[in-house]
Amino acid sequence: MRFNRSLILAAVSLAALVSAQGGAQAGAFALREQSATGQGESFAGVAAGSAGVSSMYWNPATITMAPGWQSEFHGTAIIPESKITPVYTIPAGLAALGPSGDIGLDAFLPSSYTSYQVNDRLWVGFYSGAPFGLVTKPNPVWAGQIYGRTTSVFSFEAMPTIAYKVNDWLSVGAGIRAQYFKVRYFSATGATPFAPSAGLEGDSWGVGYALGATITPFAGTSIGIGFRSAIEQNLEGSFQYFGVPIKANLVLPESVSVGVSQRITDAFTVNATAEWTNWSRLGFPRVTNGLTGGLLASAPYLPLDYKDGWFFSVGGEYRVNTAWTLRAGVGYEISPIEVETRNPRLPDSDRVWLSVGTTYNWSDQLSFDLAYTHIFSVGNTDINIAPGNPTFATRGVVFAANVDSQVDIISAAIKYRWDNPAKAIPAPIVRKY
Repeated sequence: MRFNRSLILAAVSLAALVSAQGGAQAGAFALREQSATGQGESFAGVAAGSAGVSSMYWNPATITMAPGWQSEFHGTAIIPESKITPVYTIPAGLAALGPSGDIGLDAFLPSSYTSYQVNDRLWVGFYSGAPFGLVTKPNPVWAGQIYGRTTSVFSFEAMPTIAYKVNDWLSVGAGIRAQYFKVRYFSATGATPFAPSAGLEGDSWGVGYALGATITPFAGTSIGIGFRSAIEQNLEGSFQYFGVPIKANLVLPESVSVGVSQRITDAFTVNATAEWTNWSRLGFPRVTNGLTGGLLASAPYLPLDYKDGWFFSVGGEYRVNTAWTLRAGVGYEISPIEVETRNPRLPDSDRVWLSVGTTYNWSDQLSFDLAYTHIFSVGNTDINIAPGNPTFATRGVVFAANVDSQVDIISAAIKYRWDNPAKAIPAPIVRKY
């Protein structure tokens, strides 16, 4: 009966996930919001296990820290606000079409995790979620409509995982990632009000992997490192409005997460994270005509040209009593998008994360998490599409604008342990011949 309930809950989570789209909140169009527990500390120490079973997203080896059979179901509401106000255009008349309005769309992002301890050395696990996502939609008539009207990125990923506890201080893990990816990339065909939209739409499946290790050099100290591989997506679709089939090869970036968790007292633990994402590998994905095999004449490439992204955070967790745990954290994100490459589809910039969270233990088997994060931009957030910006070559129109952005994130989780916490997992049988 317990096994059936687990399958039913997992199926519900997967069904919800397939229908979800998200606003990117991890630099470019990645989604960091994979864990309510981790979010409460701005994801400090997640690769070292600070987020519980959901830490397997960053480091599959961390499931060796979760005894027995456990499942977690996380849901995140992403509430972005981003407004683009034109200040200068050539032709000058474009500015009269007005600002973008709020281009960010609210989104819900679910994810689910399960880990099962086979014996005192071996664990298996499973993750399902959306590692990438983006939806921006400005006013149908606005000054920058020829550079962006509707942009949508949708993904779904399933990752079976295995981890092994080598000894008391070292664990290793690995996962296979099956990923679906879909993109819509539309803009206006002209600068006149209510000009029709045209753009690219395509999807594909790709396969990658995740690797990780945790080290416990001293009691109360945990160090983790996780690697998520690049995944090549061979998109196939159409250039809509003109009805031309297209193909495009897009290599999504690999990432490395390093986490440290240090217990200060029996009740208080501090955590830290450093994460690198190889966004610079995107470059200029080529778009080909599916009929002729040559470059698509009107849109031969996607002008991404990002640099690498970085994320740093520190946080703390305080166990008030057996029922309540409080946490808080701050993060700083170095965006892969600079003013030289920024465009209205994704006006990303460096950002500060401020987070708080809590866990309530209902019983030895059931607990609930809640977290809140506010994100605000820092530094230069302007758009300046002119010669030198890769987007300029696609339409040849100068567009300069100011961007005002912020994001609120609310996340919750239900965690359940299916086995009896008081009953130890048996050690593996060793036969001697």
